[in-house]
Amino acid sequence: MQLKSFVCNPYQENTYILFDDTKECVIIDPGMYTSDEQNAVASFIAENSLKPVKLLNTHCHIDHVLGNKFVHSLYGLLPEFHQAELEVLHAIPAYAPQMGIRYEVSPLPENYLKESGTIQFGETELDLLFAPGHSPGHLCFYSKLANILIGGDVLFYQSIGRTDLPGGNHQQLLDSIRFNLFNLPGDCMVYPGHGPKTRISFEQEHNPFLV
Repeated sequence: MQLKSFVCNPYQENTYILFDDTKECVIIDPGMYTSDEQNAVASFIAENSLKPVKLLNTHCHIDHVLGNKFVHSLYGLLPEFHQAELEVLHAIPAYAPQMGIRYEVSPLPENYLKESGTIQFGETELDLLFAPGHSPGHLCFYSKLANILIGGDVLFYQSIGRTDLPGGNHQQLLDSIRFNLFNLPGDCMVYPGHGPKTRISFEQEHNPFLV
């Protein structure tokens, strides 16, 4: 499996494309906001002859779903996320104008993701890890074979997700990290929703919120 990341929108959110030798790919947390950001993602997919088969959201804060409508319009994919994120998604139209953000309303899922299980595309399998706290239905996606985690806004390089937004819970977030993410192999590479990648073992030893 291979990974390509794009930094998008005013929040500097990380959008990810995962793909394998079959050329099937999944788009995770499409945050594309400008036409240049949209074109960068679409061009990468076209130039590498990829076939998008799934649109996945770790959670539904505005910076992680700004590109959902674009992906649906271009590839016909409906988003997939945990049902507890529906209220988070529905709240966006009320606050987006106050933040000066143009929001094209995301389509709704046909299928919701569970708190555990797997996602398949091509020859790749991703495990679902339930990690609420930053938002009520936050999911992370883990590839055992590649030993990488698409972590959303749970664990960052020497930091953690904020919990002062509606649906956030600081203790719940800490528990999600300690009991769910920190059970992964120490050399697992974490690709977060913002900022640089990191490793589980590094955060176990150096993250000031967790040591």
